[in-house]
Amino acid sequence: MKIALLGYGKMGRIIEKIAIDRKHQVVLKIDHDNQHELTAENLQMADAVIEFSTPASVISNIEHCFNARVPIVVGTTGWYNELQQVKQQCEQSGNSLIYATNFSVGVNIFFHVNRMLAKLMNNYPYYDVQVEEIHHTQKLDSPSGTGITIAEGIIANLDSKKEWVNVLTTDEAETADENIKSDQLLIESLRINNVPGTHTVIYDSEVDMIEFKHTAHNRNGFALGAVMAAEWIQNKKGFHSVEDMFDFK
Repeated sequence: MKIALLGYGKMGRIIEKIAIDRKHQVVLKIDHDNQHELTAENLQMADAVIEFSTPASVISNIEHCFNARVPIVVGTTGWYNELQQVKQQCEQSGNSLIYATNFSVGVNIFFHVNRMLAKLMNNYPYYDVQVEEIHHTQKLDSPSGTGITIAEGIIANLDSKKEWVNVLTTDEAETADENIKSDQLLIESLRINNVPGTHTVIYDSEVDMIEFKHTAHNRNGFALGAVMAAEWIQNKKGFHSVEDMFDFK
């Protein structure tokens, strides 16, 4: 398979290595210094595009791929307020897109078990719950897309929580949460140097605490999942989320 990369930072370089290891060919690499090469003709050299850029450029990159009619894997987060518009555009134009807050196999297993655990905890209302996420200081969005997905999985299955609220800190100091309402789910976002990503769901009561955690050792899992998504979307049409690829039902 021939792959184009939109965004060639740390993630883009890891994706390139994994793609080559899986016997694919990277035929186009676009970053901020060669935007002039982002043309329909160049995109059409690829069988699929993997997009890991920035929230400011992701919508434009998606539109370029739609115009070139090339399937796109979107790993960038921070654009979901425009998700429905992009979905409509994708379906009406007969294009192919798969997106995820996190393509990692391990994280998607975590998402699935998180939803099941939240549903189970309805039987034990004396536990309160919160989400803690730790990312590197260069992380542009807060909370992360992964953190939002975890929180939304809890809210959809736990009757006591109706919405999430976010508190951002840049160290490991304890965060005051006296303003958090009982029906709000706290996402505490910590930003620390050189951390690939740690997400913890904490159920706490007066007698004990349950912690459910995923820790990324590096970015390879995210990159592998993105390449797997590019393989999966071949010969498929429409707008897909990663749940379509990881069918745990």
